[in-house]
Amino acid sequence: MSKILVIGAGGQLGQCLKVVAERREITEIVFPAEQDANILDEAGLNDLLAREQPAFVINCAAYTAVDKAEDEVDLAKAINETGAAYLASACLVNGATLVHVSTDFVFEGNDVKLLKEEDEAKPINVYGVTKLDGEKAVATTLPAHFIIRTSWLYSEYANNFVKTMLKLGAERDELNIIADQVGTPTYAIDLANAIFDIITSSSTAYGVYHYSNEGVTSWFDFAKAIFDISETVVKVNPIPGSAYPTKATRPAFSVMDKSKIKNTFNIEIPYWRDSLVECIKQINK
Repeated sequence: MSKILVIGAGGQLGQCLKVVAERREITEIVFPAEQDANILDEAGLNDLLAREQPAFVINCAAYTAVDKAEDEVDLAKAINETGAAYLASACLVNGATLVHVSTDFVFEGNDVKLLKEEDEAKPINVYGVTKLDGEKAVATTLPAHFIIRTSWLYSEYANNFVKTMLKLGAERDELNIIADQVGTPTYAIDLANAIFDIITSSSTAYGVYHYSNEGVTSWFDFAKAIFDISETVVKVNPIPGSAYPTKATRPAFSVMDKSKIKNTFNIEIPYWRDSLVECIKQINK
């Protein structure tokens, strides 16, 4: 199989790619340490790709602190846009295809309808703006690219909503969770599998794709499911987003249409609750 290089290997998705690569016996894959694959070091990225000569590069490096991005605009822009442009350029020079991970937050999320890849992207926070600019930088720099937008990513690794809820559920008797923001949780192990499916397909159907688990839920119902599956006894109250103001505005409805990725790569996508059961099983191990 063609050689794969993972940028941002230490993060949640990077760790999931490592696990899935082992399960699928993908051996031609390199997970460089952060200091050896700094997304903001243009010369370093070029050297790394020249040395490793990968056929595919997976970019998991991103600034994802949605609220902090409102204050750290320059840093978010540097990592999500400039870094993506550097990496796309290094891929172009070294003949690699780039799989670049993006987000549902590129959408405004005001309409209750499934979001298609060609729908207008109108981000309503700094994080979304920088991720959309990163997508544009990749698309204009490198023809050989797959941009995969995902949503509500969680796993047994790193910090995420599922692990936060399990921690809070163990500490408190009652929690208030936002009920009027609707989307789809995505198990990062499932996303990792989808990325490898795309790579192993040898397809050149480049462009933007949507991937999340199947189904629709709110943060409130997601939290309820976490406590139900983990048998955590805690009272959960639904609240409107307006009762819990955050620095960054979130899309109210960001459920993505996944027919394109399913039809193009013949990918079967698990239902969100089934994947959540699997993740909690792994956490309990």
